Amino acid sequence: MAFLKVENLSKSFGGLQVLSRVNFEVHQGEILGLIGPNGSGKTTLFNLMTGFLKPNTGKIIFEEKDITSAQNHHVCRVGIARTFQLVKPFAHMTALQNVMVGRMYGRKPARSLKEARAESEEILGSIDLGVKKSNVAHSLTLSDRKRLELAKALATRPKLLLIDEMMAGLNLTETEEAIRIIKKIRDSGITLMVVEHIMRAVLGISDRIMVLNAGEKIAEGAPQEIMRDKGVTEAYLGKESYA
Repeated sequence: MAFLKVENLSKSFGGLQVLSRVNFEVHQGEILGLIGPNGSGKTTLFNLMTGFLKPNTGKIIFEEKDITSAQNHHVCRVGIARTFQLVKPFAHMTALQNVMVGRMYGRKPARSLKEARAESEEILGSIDLGVKKSNVAHSLTLSDRKRLELAKALATRPKLLLIDEMMAGLNLTETEEAIRIIKKIRDSGITLMVVEHIMRAVLGISDRIMVLNAGEKIAEGAPQEIMRDKGVTEAYLGKESYA
């Protein structure tokens, strides 16, 4: 049985079809990369998987339970968390306080503020942000705010973590560090689904890659297979460029 299974998932906004009958599975312990041109439906898929939006058709099955109609807080409690492409920390709270908010909710919330603080400090340390735990969030660099976004999601104790363009806007050194942290999270036992436009990065971390284009799944397979796929190349470069 698949860890997570998505069946015939479709979503439209008025007359605009954003996703059309998308099917895929996520296997426990893997990193599934999700790529596609801008506007292909990647973030909408994450919104559906985490209960921020409801599909027009289809099912989302997580650990054999149908969570298609679940509210976002319930999805978080069963073990699915996400980051957002545009990071929005509690700007006037410290990094530690931001993460403590996450530890008070989600799966197996902390039983006390003392416990939340201790576990939040551990999470920040695990992503090399511990030395900045007392820094106010709005004073952090973009790279550190991206890590803080990740820490907030990890604080909910997810079994499945969806990461939406963590590396956007980062320099080469920061990107390499982000790759290392993502692999470390997977090695800790958390399954990952990662949206990323930096191809070198997504190829370097993914066990499998799924490709969306105009709301439809056009390819799925090992990174090397995806890079040789004519349909994928055409989606990114256009048929004339490919020819």
